[in-house]
Amino acid sequence: MKFVSWNVNGIRACVQKGFMDFFKEADADIFCIQETKMQEGQLVLETPGYHQYWNYAVKKGYSGTAVFTREEPISVSYGIGIEEHDQEGRVITLEFPDYYFITVYTPNSQNELARLPYRMHWEEDFLAYLKKLEEKKPVVFCGDLNVAHKEIDLKNPKTNRKNAGFTDEEREKFTALLDAGFIDTFRYFYPDQEGIYSWWSYRFKAREKNAGWRIDYFCVSACLENRLKSAEILTDIMGSDHCPVVLEME
Repeated sequence: MKFVSWNVNGIRACVQKGFMDFFKEADADIFCIQETKMQEGQLVLETPGYHQYWNYAVKKGYSGTAVFTREEPISVSYGIGIEEHDQEGRVITLEFPDYYFITVYTPNSQNELARLPYRMHWEEDFLAYLKKLEEKKPVVFCGDLNVAHKEIDLKNPKTNRKNAGFTDEEREKFTALLDAGFIDTFRYFYPDQEGIYSWWSYRFKAREKNAGWRIDYFCVSACLENRLKSAEILTDIMGSDHCPVVLEME
């Protein structure tokens, strides 16, 4: 099974930059996107052989997620069942016979950490949602989690310590998630790998200089460890300020 996740930073713009070429080339069993920034009817993507599921934010041109899957799921749900969190199109859950598959676009804590208190609340509720699903079957989840977990996960940890995505609070929540029984699959395969990132600011020629952050993830329930085959970050794929991340499982 091959899974791909990509924050496209606006799917309509990304389509103009070769999205469909990469989609076809990736040949994934499940392909997820975050930050679609669109409403229903604004774009039709032809994806023969795939079922499509979209979750749109109430606010126009903001957030949003989508999943394209070859296998039709048993069930699909949108959001995490808490109205406060379910206005921004951030979560889609697909149920398959032996696992749940989730794509998520975690809220950004924003400039001056304006949204950090909300983010902390989100983290607790999202983890509780994952653990509830896990009572029934294992979970695979992916997306832009808007946190670089360790200093190894971004180019300039010292100067970013109190910035959104690298605050102590956000990093501690990700540690808590792993401690609750989930595996960060890229670090599972590459525990000491430096200089591999999934997001670069559009400013300061950051991508050219590889001054990036690893904030896009595939995480799985610990019981799926023996099914993990490989994890990749496709740093050469353009079209967004993020690049795709990949997980292969037995």
